[in-house]
Amino acid sequence: MAYDNISTEVIHGGISLDEYTGSVNVPVYLTSTFKQDGLGKRRRGYEYARTGNPTREALEKLIAELDGGVAGFAFASGLAAIDAALSLFHEGDEILTSENVYGGTFRILDQVFSHFGITGRMAHTEDPAKFETEISEKTKAVLIESPANPLMSITDIRAIADVAHAHGLTVIVDNTFMTPYLQKPVELGADIVVYSATKYLAGHSDLVAGLVVVTTEELKERIAFLQNSIGAVLPPFDSWLLIRGIKTLSVRLDRHVSNAEKIADWLVANPGVKKVYYPGLKDSAGYEINRKQAKNGGAMMSFELTPDHDIEKFFESLKLVMLAESLGGVESLICHPASMTHASIPKDIREKVGITDQLIRLSPGIEDVNDIIADLDQAIQASRI
Repeated sequence: MAYDNISTEVIHGGISLDEYTGSVNVPVYLTSTFKQDGLGKRRRGYEYARTGNPTREALEKLIAELDGGVAGFAFASGLAAIDAALSLFHEGDEILTSENVYGGTFRILDQVFSHFGITGRMAHTEDPAKFETEISEKTKAVLIESPANPLMSITDIRAIADVAHAHGLTVIVDNTFMTPYLQKPVELGADIVVYSATKYLAGHSDLVAGLVVVTTEELKERIAFLQNSIGAVLPPFDSWLLIRGIKTLSVRLDRHVSNAEKIADWLVANPGVKKVYYPGLKDSAGYEINRKQAKNGGAMMSFELTPDHDIEKFFESLKLVMLAESLGGVESLICHPASMTHASIPKDIREKVGITDQLIRLSPGIEDVNDIIADLDQAIQASRI
């Protein structure tokens, strides 16, 4: 059943207990296959674990319910989820993306799907009128990130969805940064929602996973076919871990966001910081749009130091905040997009959209916010030239 409050739904939504034993946790079904009672007589619909597994099914029903979709699908990584969504298209099709999109998304379009005649092109999704002029006869879909990675730019999802649907396009939203707790793209017009569930949904930096949520029976059938045919499914134990992570999503994100808001304000006031990118700041370009479609500004941010600071020395001086790929874990993580998460994007394209070599991306954890700020402060001071 669905619950009115998502803080309850993350705990009790989907398949939340084992009806056979009454266990309050769904069991981990570590099996590769299922006994059949006769030809064509499958027990509860299961036959082979790539096609379906009870633990994975519990996760898939949970994410579909949280997002308000028709069905959910669990994959071995966020990029495997994006791969499944992009595999819906055909030779000659074009996919438009937000300008500062995750480097892995750019790479899979630029270096994988391009071999099959499916092309990707960055578009101005922040400006619905300009976006409409960028749609061509080949365009079949738009893939939106809002906030976008790593500049936290905001797209009016409903406005872009309206334009896209008027032209017969499929609307795909990567909701990794916000999760269904903070933003529900389905309610804003998305046809497909994708997640790197490795991040906030799992929340503990202990697994890699991807999720897809679809809004129609047709898309359900097509993604189910691709999931089974390609086979990049999430294993049962990782599915169980992800369910466990989602149960604490609301309490974790409340703390993440609270810390992020305080850190963003501190960075803005710091003389060693040139610019802060955080949609929760009232003077940020997308503040009003984000406030309209999301619960708050989320927990992700980026910033640049003033020219009189050595960025390498800054990273080397950090003690609590860890230099690492990924985000959304309980620990604070920081990265250098140009050489890490977005290195697969050619430098000229990175710089054109604003991903400079001076950009720093921060994922505040749930530690005491004063400890996070103290570590950032000493590293900024230590990196002054």
